[in-house]
Amino acid sequence: MAVLLHVSDTHFGTEKPKVVAALLALARERKPDLLVLSGDITQRAQPAEFEAGRAFCQQLGIARMLALPGNHDLPLLDLFDRMVRPYARYLEAFGPRLDPVLDMDGILVVGVNTTRAARHKNGEVSEEQIARVATQLRAARGNQLRVVVTHQPADVLRPEDEHDRLRGAEQALQAWSAAGADLVLGGHIHLPYVLDLLKRPTPTPRPMWCVQAGTAVSSRIRHGTCNSVNLLVWAPRPGAARQCMLERWDYSGPTDRFELAEERVLGLAA
Repeated sequence: MAVLLHVSDTHFGTEKPKVVAALLALARERKPDLLVLSGDITQRAQPAEFEAGRAFCQQLGIARMLALPGNHDLPLLDLFDRMVRPYARYLEAFGPRLDPVLDMDGILVVGVNTTRAARHKNGEVSEEQIARVATQLRAARGNQLRVVVTHQPADVLRPEDEHDRLRGAEQALQAWSAAGADLVLGGHIHLPYVLDLLKRPTPTPRPMWCVQAGTAVSSRIRHGTCNSVNLLVWAPRPGAARQCMLERWDYSGPTDRFELAEERVLGLAA
């Protein structure tokens, strides 16, 4: 069995100490095997914010981590750094790669840097990235859960969020599903949800799920939600249908704890 903790949009610089403490407590209780941090680690890409984010990840005590930059992790007001060395501060804290890969016995996680220095907010995935990720997915071993991670959402739940959807996402979803992807994780819009990508006007060729995380510890709550994170539990059994368990954990102010808000079995391709 493997447990993956999916955390997004921490926005250090706007973090709430009680929520940070509650998330550390959840990690101590559940003991995840790997941490996926899907971008917007900082609020304004300041060195102190990256230091706080890195210290937080170390305090979680999770052995393996895959992190991606979000649009907030590129300097906004320092135009020279943004155009000449946009990822310098991020790489110093969370490098050495912008498109990291985590290959474990039971899980393959492929990160895709969807930020662009020339874009303030919106993300995109290039044809080269789509092809490279598909090649990596095709090389997965048969017992692995195959996960792709982006910052901006690969699909959206609400029509009003379409402008925040990852540019190039539709081509990417079709290619990555055909190559064997089971899940695509993301953040960016601070709205947790799960979408069955087979049940769309343009279904993927295989079963595939879009799993979005809310903002984990920041005060930047949106859409009437609360701070939340996801836990994915992968426990394949020989001869059984492939599936994984998704748990959404929401922060509760009255108890100062993350509490289980939703549990869902995600059916996967054989």
